[in-house]
Amino acid sequence: MRVLYGYSLLALFGGGLLTLMVHFNSQLSAQTSALNSSWFAHGLGAIMALAMYLVIVFFAGKLKNGTVKDVPTLNEKKMPFLYYLGGLPGAFTVVLASVTVNSVVGLTGTLALGLVGQLVSSMLCDHFGWFHLEKKRFRLREMIPILLISCGAMLLIFKGF
Repeated sequence: MRVLYGYSLLALFGGGLLTLMVHFNSQLSAQTSALNSSWFAHGLGAIMALAMYLVIVFFAGKLKNGTVKDVPTLNEKKMPFLYYLGGLPGAFTVVLASVTVNSVVGLTGTLALGLVGQLVSSMLCDHFGWFHLEKKRFRLREMIPILLISCGAMLLIFKGF
């Protein structure tokens, strides 16, 4: 149970970071362009990912005879090519969020509708077993959170009308 709470807190923290990312990217997009914002976000993200990898190699790697052991590496022969394409939807996400935050939808509406999109697409992926996922049967009761979040998103977006 403690593990569940730990991962839940990490997910909440990640959601907060996602809010900051979308906000900062939208502000950069307003001053330059959505594509420019995406380039900066992914360039800085690549630099940060490299720095984090190097820290992991330095601290988590076990040094024996001057070599690093037990450091996670990529095994290209066992992984489907599709798994390397995660940056593509990420790039589109940054561009689309940068555009919608600077519209009448706003930051809260963009994130709320993004959450609905994530829920629906993840349910479809689970139900049909797309992308090598284990098939999980869709139940009607799973529509309740989607409907509630969708209604909340609409209230947030149309509150002034």
